[in-house]
Amino acid sequence: MAEGTRDELFLYMISCFRPRLKRFIQVQPVLDRLPALSAEDRDRVRAAAQQRGAAAGAEELLRAVERGPRGCGWIREFLQALEQGGCGLAACYANPSLSQLPSPAEEAEHDLCVQLVQLLHGTLVDRMRAVPVAEKCLEMGIFQDEDMDRIQTVTDNHGNRDGARELLSRIVQKKDWFSSFLVALRETQHEDLAYDLSGNTGENKQNGMEQTTNEETEVTSQPGYVTEENLKQEENVDDSFSSENSVLETSIENNFVVSESDVSVGDRRVNNLDENLGQSYTTSDSDEDEEERRASPEPDLTLRDYQMEVAKPALNGENIIICLPTGSGKTRVAVYITKDHLDKKKRASEPGKVIVLVNKVPLVEQHLQREFSPFLKRWYKVTGLSGDSQLKISFPEVVRRNDVIISTAQILENSLLNASKEEEESVHLSDFSLIIIDECHHTQKEGVYNNIMRRYLKEKMKNRKLAKENKPLIPQPQILGLTASPGVGGATSYSKAEEHILKICANLDACRIMTVEEHASQLKNRVKEPSKKTVIADDKKRDPFKERITEIMTEIQNYCQLHPKSEFGTQTYEQWVIREERRAAKEEKRRERVCAEHLKKYNDALQINDTIRMVDAYNHLNNFYKEEKSKKTVRSDDDDDDEPAVSKQDETDAFLIDLFHAKKKQLKELTGKPENENEKLIKLRNTLMEEFTKTEEPRGIIFTKTRLSAFALFQWIKDNPKFEEVGIRAHYLIGCGHKSEMKPMTQNEQREVIDKFRHGSINLLIATTVAEEGLDIKECNIVIRYGLVTNEIAMVQARGRARSDESTYALVASSGSGAVEREDVNIFREQMMYKAIQRVQKMPQEEYLNKIQSFQLQSIVEKQMKAKRDQCKTYKKNPSLIKFLCKNCYKPICSGEDIQVIEDMHHISVKKDFQSLYHTRENKTLQDKNADYQTNGEIICKDCGQAWGNMMVHRGLDLPCLKIRNFVVVFADKKTTKHIFKKWGELPIRFPSFDYAAHYPSSDED
Repeated sequence: MAEGTRDELFLYMISCFRPRLKRFIQVQPVLDRLPALSAEDRDRVRAAAQQRGAAAGAEELLRAVERGPRGCGWIREFLQALEQGGCGLAACYANPSLSQLPSPAEEAEHDLCVQLVQLLHGTLVDRMRAVPVAEKCLEMGIFQDEDMDRIQTVTDNHGNRDGARELLSRIVQKKDWFSSFLVALRETQHEDLAYDLSGNTGENKQNGMEQTTNEETEVTSQPGYVTEENLKQEENVDDSFSSENSVLETSIENNFVVSESDVSVGDRRVNNLDENLGQSYTTSDSDEDEEERRASPEPDLTLRDYQMEVAKPALNGENIIICLPTGSGKTRVAVYITKDHLDKKKRASEPGKVIVLVNKVPLVEQHLQREFSPFLKRWYKVTGLSGDSQLKISFPEVVRRNDVIISTAQILENSLLNASKEEEESVHLSDFSLIIIDECHHTQKEGVYNNIMRRYLKEKMKNRKLAKENKPLIPQPQILGLTASPGVGGATSYSKAEEHILKICANLDACRIMTVEEHASQLKNRVKEPSKKTVIADDKKRDPFKERITEIMTEIQNYCQLHPKSEFGTQTYEQWVIREERRAAKEEKRRERVCAEHLKKYNDALQINDTIRMVDAYNHLNNFYKEEKSKKTVRSDDDDDDEPAVSKQDETDAFLIDLFHAKKKQLKELTGKPENENEKLIKLRNTLMEEFTKTEEPRGIIFTKTRLSAFALFQWIKDNPKFEEVGIRAHYLIGCGHKSEMKPMTQNEQREVIDKFRHGSINLLIATTVAEEGLDIKECNIVIRYGLVTNEIAMVQARGRARSDESTYALVASSGSGAVEREDVNIFREQMMYKAIQRVQKMPQEEYLNKIQSFQLQSIVEKQMKAKRDQCKTYKKNPSLIKFLCKNCYKPICSGEDIQVIEDMHHISVKKDFQSLYHTRENKTLQDKNADYQTNGEIICKDCGQAWGNMMVHRGLDLPCLKIRNFVVVFADKKTTKHIFKKWGELPIRFPSFDYAAHYPSSDED
């Protein structure tokens, strides 16, 4: 064959079989054997392989070969490099002599064997000892020394499972590998794996026995194994197994760029060669697009050894709690268990359905998009829903249509409540075969997780009774709990800590609590422990701003004759002032009540001053008094804009507003003096500067107590140009609940901030506790708890965010705050927790089960007793016996019989002429809700300006929706009593549902 023709045919072979060559070439060993390749080409190939993966490296190598050199013997050199580099199968496809080119039947058979290995991949990785099998393959000539060295290194560094994966990825690249691999398995005491793989798939063919590729393969139908019939069904679902990330994900039918009419291999002859030689031999963009379109890259669902260790009992169907640190892949373990569970159910022809329960709305989408959907969507229907989902179908219908449902726990609880009311459409626990509970340490007391699990425990006890009576049992799901830290529940002794762990296990009906023991070193390498430091700010220096505020507070206390025993600016003072405000409201002592309300605002300002800047504390007070003045100067609804506003201030209001305005100028001047600035902020600034200049790509989180402090710290960083100079790009991350005075973040806003943080456009998050647990936030190299110390669970969760190499976990606090002491207590409790878990794990099984059963009975009895107490509290008499007074001026507003309820939560007044008692004004803090109602203005008392609630639009009607905390409730029974309630649910009476028909605005035309 002429040299020119040989070159052209060689290039043509690369063009034809490019997808296969990219899968079969190991870049590094081939590069080592290609001295003719330029240094520039070598660097380009290596960079592509390191940055974009093996397939990209192989593509870059093929392009380099296509470009040249064209010297004598360059084709032979490349083919020898392939052979000697352990890529014999690639050499068969690239050889222009066509002497070794596999026939279509051989090719299809190879692909079928690769598919079989892919489908049994989890079993092989779990049960195959990588090094002995690799040594046997080396001895038999399948592997070369380089293959062996790489498998040995991976196994030593990452464990046997990763070693097995490396072995499988390499062996499928070899020529005539399947038979030899089965022999190697048998000779290394893996007869069961060889038997599972063999059947009639191809071993007999390679041994000379005649067989066609479409004969049925018989494989045992044990867990993890498939028949060829199943394999074909999988092909029908999606027949593109090709992936640039894994050589095991190959496709039988989509590997050719050209059809058999272009390349005829039966008689070793190439047809239509002349027509095709004029075409370009490099892969064009359209070729790449076509290959990308055909390929369906899917992530490889595999577990590390430490993950498999904790998952094993669940894979055997046991109820367990998995305790793994933040960042170690708990959710991935849950996905693996889910797939294994559903696969087994499918093989056994049993119904299988999994629900994953989470305690925060953002976790629904996070788990769905980042974990469950990518790994399961090919085989199972996966969906997610929360209270914010716009469902067009009911929850029971969602459950019926899907295999895996990721949901907030409250949605399931609501549906179970409907089932207990025997409503038509409802869901039962028996509809699920596996329930996964994320952050399961919340399964205690009256939490929603525990309410769900109590139903489970009741059904379990009922089953015991049914079993004795030989009656059919209620099907019960398997339970899997996930947590980073179960905590100790405030325990101060090891016995109490152990009791807490046992109660969590009892509530989840767990046979055991799993932690990593055998592969602890692998886990330690995976989850880095940050270095810890405590930064103490001296709080002994003089604070003129604080002095002025305490002088104002003393003046107010003297005016209303209130005398606290606690120090200004503390939490105990805040608790005292709230108690006084409630007491004064009940006793109709308006002066004391209003003064207590204002004292709380000043106390808030002291706490803000202690945490953030003086200007933030000043703004807090200034905004409050602006709002107060606005409320006390109200226009009537009929007034024109030209009419003067009427003042609703009484003597107390005037005293308090005038007092603030008298001191306002002095307070504002003090905020402009930097020498009086908060010492803690200086320490925080120094810590941030130090940490953000240590590494090239720093990332950090500051945890703070309130939304207000998170926003104020964000403003402080924005206002300080030095932070920008060191590359700090900050944003706040707060919750989406509506209980705080500050506007919440929407879920979309939260998601956007987290995405920006993940991609690096934001590198510092200032977060409330919303970022402590669950949310998938990229690993950080600095985590700062800014004066915020809660419990040991929060400490473990927050510290787990600092999981980059050489990361730092810092506590910044003032010396007199007690934060350092509380942190020390948390460290002690964490150690106590791990010891308690070990004691529970080592407990004799019989003793463990007895204790669990005892705590389960206790939990159910406690719930029954609480239900009885709640029932006794329910006010049995006529709702008209209760009256509502304005909390501020004590004017009677309405009676209990004027209250009706919309959707079991919105309490509205239907009293005739109720509108004459209030004004409406704009409410800036309200957010639109996704429901068939909307909120408008705020309603305030016509006489005193006290807020009562909001106007809402329900099915076209404007209705006043009342907040019970703004009223004094008078019980006119045998003895008249007055009460203040925070929530309507605390009021011991139930009101009727809103009668829409009775209030529909009718007309003669209607």
